[in-house]
Amino acid sequence: MEQETVTKGNLEGKRKKAKEGDMVEVKRGRYKGKKGEVLIVKKNSVIIQLGINPKTGEPVKTVVNHKNYKRVK
Repeated sequence: MEQETVTKGNLEGKRKKAKEGDMVEVKRGRYKGKKGEVLIVKKNSVIIQLGINPKTGEPVKTVVNHKNYKRVK
């Protein structure tokens, strides 16, 4: 039987990346456990909005690597 080697390229096809508008939960870092909406999808990361700062009214945004979030429904 032939063994199939798993390479980084093969894994990328199986991992589902978030799309703009998806809700994600941060798995690591300062905002661990927080949920936010995906605003922009980049090659290695996504930019998400976590909420609005009540004092200034500005959006709270952060950049999260694709490995460090999971999509939520």
